[in-house]
Amino acid sequence: MTGHLVPDYPHHLAGHCGSGSLRDLIEWAGLDYAGTPLSESMVFGLGGDLGFRYVRGTGLGTPFYLVGRGPELTTRLCSRLGIGHEVRSTDDPELGWSWVRAEVDAGRPVLCWADMGELPYLNVRMHMSRHDIVVIGYDGAAGTVQVVDNDRADVQTIGLDDLARARRSTAFPVPTRHTCYPMRFPDALPPIAVAAASACADSAEGMAADVGPSLGDPDSVQGAGLTGIGVFVDDLDSWARLWDDQHLDVALRALAVFIEKAGTGGGLFRRFQADFLAELHDLCPIPAVAGARDAWTPVAETWRRIAHRATSSSGTAAERHDVIRQLSAPLPEMETAAVKALADAATDLAA
Repeated sequence: MTGHLVPDYPHHLAGHCGSGSLRDLIEWAGLDYAGTPLSESMVFGLGGDLGFRYVRGTGLGTPFYLVGRGPELTTRLCSRLGIGHEVRSTDDPELGWSWVRAEVDAGRPVLCWADMGELPYLNVRMHMSRHDIVVIGYDGAAGTVQVVDNDRADVQTIGLDDLARARRSTAFPVPTRHTCYPMRFPDALPPIAVAAASACADSAEGMAADVGPSLGDPDSVQGAGLTGIGVFVDDLDSWARLWDDQHLDVALRALAVFIEKAGTGGGLFRRFQADFLAELHDLCPIPAVAGARDAWTPVAETWRRIAHRATSSSGTAAERHDVIRQLSAPLPEMETAAVKALADAATDLAA
């Protein structure tokens, strides 16, 4: 085992590990629309994996769990854009590394899962196993590997043992199992209207389906999709009864992290969705696309305002919580209308 480095790999800071990694990979493959590389928002939107999940219960490591996307962004995007891909997983670390090494030796970058709490350059204590990184090189003699990460502008060099530890994690939400995604890229992307129609339809259907993986204990409060939005808003009322001011403050700060800081692109992924629709309207100036854009923009802004208020230095935790309850009250109706607008856009794009 000597070493190899994929040359001239493009990388930019990103708001979300998955969509940022996929954006870089698509740019590396030389694929674009109208001569412009895909933005992170465009990649997220074309993934068609917008979602919602709320859980409050024991064993989560945080007062609750909140996420604004589904778990299949990578596979959905690849299938939609004609990108050949495999999802390889194993509990054998040597086999798992051999898959990655073979891709890099062939001059191809490879997307991998890694536990963010085991990556030394991130300096975080939180463990989350489905953090996406892209391996672009390694040096067998030095025992190092080169990775790109949405949270760092520069290529990071870490030990092969660091990577192995991050890839064998059993942390939340699932074991990493040395998972990687070898990809083969097409010569060109499918027509934007075709891809976008499918993506908008999938996101709308996913939000309306109200299903998601069960997390937390059997007595937990949980909900997914549009129903989950209502569960979240209703459960907010209980926070002040469940927690004293100190613990309520912790919960509010966690809320802000889940909405704005935890690799969501801002506004619980709703900002990505609104920006995707704005860019899509430039390429496909259809009234229904503009309508969907105009529906998702205030949704993203409402989530942003909730996060801002959660960490405001003005007022006690109880006072901030009361304002957040008021800000959150319109969300079920707003998200329902935005999902309908997304479905309408899908129909008109497919026409």
